[in-house]
Amino acid sequence: MLDRLTVASFAPTLGDTYILVDAELRLDLELIEATAHPADAPPTDAEGRRTPFSLLFRGPVEPVLAQRIQRLEHDALGPLELFLVPVGRDAAGTRYEAVFG
Repeated sequence: MLDRLTVASFAPTLGDTYILVDAELRLDLELIEATAHPADAPPTDAEGRRTPFSLLFRGPVEPVLAQRIQRLEHDALGPLELFLVPVGRDAAGTRYEAVFG
Protein backbone atom coordinates (compact mmCIF):
# COMPACT_ATOMS: atom_id res chain seq x y z
CA MET A 1 0.00 0.00 0.00
CA LEU A 2 2.80 2.47 0.80
CA ASP A 3 4.00 2.34 -2.81
CA ARG A 4 0.67 3.81 -3.97
CA LEU A 5 0.64 6.75 -1.55
CA THR A 6 1.69 10.19 -2.79
CA VAL A 7 2.06 13.59 -1.17
CA ALA A 8 -1.55 14.19 -2.26
CA SER A 9 -2.64 11.20 -0.14
CA PHE A 10 -1.35 12.93 2.98
CA ALA A 11 -2.16 16.59 2.20
CA PRO A 12 -5.79 16.34 3.41
CA THR A 13 -4.54 14.98 6.73
CA LEU A 14 -2.29 17.92 7.62
CA GLY A 15 -2.94 18.82 11.25
CA ASP A 16 -4.41 15.38 11.95
CA THR A 17 -3.25 13.06 14.68
CA TYR A 18 -1.56 9.80 13.78
CA ILE A 19 -1.40 7.31 16.62
CA LEU A 20 1.88 5.50 17.11
CA VAL A 21 1.17 2.04 18.39
CA ASP A 22 4.02 0.15 20.02
CA ALA A 23 4.07 -2.72 22.47
CA GLU A 24 5.47 -0.40 25.12
CA LEU A 25 3.78 2.93 24.42
CA ARG A 26 1.14 4.88 22.55
CA LEU A 27 1.90 8.38 21.26
CA ASP A 28 -0.01 10.97 19.28
CA LEU A 29 1.94 12.45 16.38
CA GLU A 30 0.60 15.45 14.45
CA LEU A 31 1.31 15.66 10.72
CA ILE A 32 2.70 19.17 10.31
CA GLU A 33 4.17 19.06 6.76
CA ALA A 34 3.77 17.05 3.56
CA THR A 35 6.25 18.27 0.95
CA ALA A 36 6.94 17.07 -2.60
CA HIS A 37 10.57 17.17 -3.82
CA PRO A 38 10.81 19.45 -5.71
CA ALA A 39 8.09 21.38 -3.91
CA ASP A 40 6.17 22.37 -7.05
CA ALA A 41 6.16 18.86 -8.57
CA PRO A 42 2.88 17.04 -9.18
CA PRO A 43 2.20 13.89 -7.08
CA THR A 44 3.14 11.67 -10.07
CA ASP A 45 5.17 12.27 -13.21
CA ALA A 46 4.09 11.77 -16.84
CA GLU A 47 4.84 8.03 -16.60
CA GLY A 48 2.83 7.67 -13.38
CA ARG A 49 5.86 7.35 -11.09
CA ARG A 50 5.47 8.85 -7.65
CA THR A 51 7.26 12.14 -7.02
CA PRO A 52 9.55 11.86 -3.98
CA PHE A 53 8.12 13.50 -0.88
CA SER A 54 8.59 13.80 2.85
CA LEU A 55 6.32 14.00 5.87
CA LEU A 56 7.08 15.84 9.08
CA PHE A 57 5.35 14.83 12.30
CA ARG A 58 5.48 16.45 15.73
CA GLY A 59 5.20 14.39 18.90
CA PRO A 60 5.75 15.08 22.57
CA VAL A 61 9.12 16.29 23.84
CA GLU A 62 9.61 12.95 25.63
CA PRO A 63 10.14 10.18 24.89
CA VAL A 64 12.30 10.58 21.81
CA LEU A 65 11.67 7.62 19.54
CA ALA A 66 14.55 5.69 18.03
CA GLN A 67 15.11 5.89 14.29
CA ARG A 68 13.25 2.84 12.95
CA ILE A 69 10.06 1.61 11.35
CA GLN A 70 7.10 2.69 13.46
CA ARG A 71 3.47 1.62 13.16
CA LEU A 72 1.12 4.57 12.84
CA GLU A 73 -2.65 4.51 12.60
CA HIS A 74 -4.87 7.16 11.03
CA ASP A 75 -8.66 7.20 10.80
CA ALA A 76 -8.75 7.73 7.02
CA LEU A 77 -5.51 6.08 5.87
CA GLY A 78 -5.54 3.13 8.26
CA PRO A 79 -2.39 1.45 9.57
CA LEU A 80 0.96 2.54 8.11
CA GLU A 81 4.46 1.34 8.82
CA LEU A 82 6.81 4.27 8.27
CA PHE A 83 10.54 4.66 8.81
CA LEU A 84 10.66 7.68 11.13
CA VAL A 85 13.81 9.63 11.92
CA PRO A 86 13.95 12.15 14.78
CA VAL A 87 15.10 15.42 13.18
CA GLY A 88 14.70 18.04 15.89
CA ARG A 89 13.37 18.89 19.29
CA ASP A 90 12.23 22.10 20.92
CA ALA A 91 9.70 23.26 23.51
CA ALA A 92 6.82 22.38 21.12
CA GLY A 93 7.90 18.75 20.84
CA THR A 94 10.04 16.32 18.87
CA ARG A 95 9.86 16.30 15.08
CA TYR A 96 10.11 13.12 13.01
CA GLU A 97 10.57 12.78 9.28
CA ALA A 98 9.49 10.04 6.88
CA VAL A 99 10.92 10.16 3.32
CA PHE A 100 9.33 8.48 0.30
CA GLY A 101 11.43 7.95 -2.85
